[in-house]
Amino acid sequence: MKRKFLAVAMTLALAASALAGCGSKTSSVSESKETQATTVAAAETTKAPESKAADSKADKGEGVLIGVAMPTKDLQRWNQDGTNMKKELETAGYKVDLQFASNDVQTQVSQIENMISNGCQLLVVASIDGSSLGEPLAQAKSMGIPVIAYDRLIMNSDAVSYYATFDNYKVGQKQGEYLVEALGLEKATDPKNIELFTGDPADNNCKFFFGGAMDVLKKYVDNGKLVVKSGQTAFEQVATANWDSEKAQNRMDTVIAGNYSDGTVLDAVLCSNDSTALGVENALASSYTGKYPIITGQDCDIANVKNMVQGKQAMSVFKDTRTLATQVVKMVDSIIKGGEAEINDTKTYDNGTGIIPTYLCDPVVVTVDNYKDMIIKSGYYTEDQLK
Repeated sequence: MKRKFLAVAMTLALAASALAGCGSKTSSVSESKETQATTVAAAETTKAPESKAADSKADKGEGVLIGVAMPTKDLQRWNQDGTNMKKELETAGYKVDLQFASNDVQTQVSQIENMISNGCQLLVVASIDGSSLGEPLAQAKSMGIPVIAYDRLIMNSDAVSYYATFDNYKVGQKQGEYLVEALGLEKATDPKNIELFTGDPADNNCKFFFGGAMDVLKKYVDNGKLVVKSGQTAFEQVATANWDSEKAQNRMDTVIAGNYSDGTVLDAVLCSNDSTALGVENALASSYTGKYPIITGQDCDIANVKNMVQGKQAMSVFKDTRTLATQVVKMVDSIIKGGEAEINDTKTYDNGTGIIPTYLCDPVVVTVDNYKDMIIKSGYYTEDQLK
């Protein structure tokens, strides 16, 4: 705006000089300078409030569209993640395009492409398959759109700017440590029977969950204090596509029929999350008659907390999605305003193109003894939701 007024002022000054003809050069220059000064002052006066308003909008994130891609509405935790993220971003002044992809990879690809074409200036993506987003993310990178991988690391893409998640290896460690203590494995003289369930093999987090737990439990399997009667211990054998409760239930039905229908006691089931735990619990209710096993989980889904209260699940690792959403909004804010996002891990998460700068939130163990403090008093759920 300033340049436009200045150009007009110079043109008027030159025209005035030409018309004056016989006037002195000194007088013409003087008049031109006065005209320029007046025009510049007017331009600055006009610009000042506009500039402050623009800066204020930028400070609040107003007018900036953020794309948030979530895997599915079918699992409670992703509904909560999406809702928390949208609420936090809108509170910060951003516009939000939130999409759920029904656990369909091509749907998520199309949604991200639409977010890009609709003018999103940053993408937050919780991927369905961390290796299937290369094309739309390459497009985002070519347009200078930053990408934050949300809770699930996006693999084999150099378009990923940051990763925000919970310490997923620690989630598995906490599950394993809980089982060691609950089963009394250090002092146990008789072997305990355990079965293993983890989640979707396309989810990179699975390897951290399962790896963290098995790094704790493996020595007890090796020394015979833990026995997997089904013989299914490899990651590929115990994975559950799409973290699907029904698939976990079907597999558990088969495991029970083949190994525990004769009265053999099942002492524990390692479940990497609550949806697989729910499937296991449903199978136990329908086809297992022995002493009830210790079952782990993750996410503190409402159905699982209810089962915890009823003695059907021993623990769940709580990942407060409000904490993660708050941290991601801080990261978005920093990036949009031209800064660098806060991180606390620069060594762990390699997506195949290099280490991705990461922020890790801490998970905590929730049991029947502390669930009221952790998830009701904190406002995560109400008591009515758990009745």
